[in-house]
This record gives sequence, C-alpha cells and structure tokens, in this order.
Amino acid sequence: MDFKNLASKAIDLAQQNADKVDTVIDKAGDIVDQQTGGKFAGQVDSVQEAAKKALREQK
Repeated sequence: MDFKNLASKAIDLAQQNADKVDTVIDKAGDIVDQQTGGKFAGQVDSVQEAAKKALREQK
C-alpha cells in the first residue's frame, strides 16, 4: 500500500472540503471541552486554529 499517495489524496480531499473539515474540527474541540469541563478550553481553541491553518497551508 502506498501510504504517501494515500496521504496526499486525503489532504487534497480535505482541502476541497475545508468548510466541512472546519466543522468537524470545531465539533471535536467541543467534545473535548465537554469531557474535560472546559478545563483546557484555551489549549483546545489553539489546537483547533492550528489545525485549520495547517489545512489551508498544505497547498
């Protein structure tokens, strides 16, 4: 299996659907906040923004 090619295709697909991926990133962060009682909300927000930025920079 060609993992490099598979990863490249996954990145391309994610970029083509960035708005949907953003929603998934936000929902995942919300779940973490809920499970931790918001204890790490600042860190979760930072990770969410970094993930969104990285998605857009992978061109």
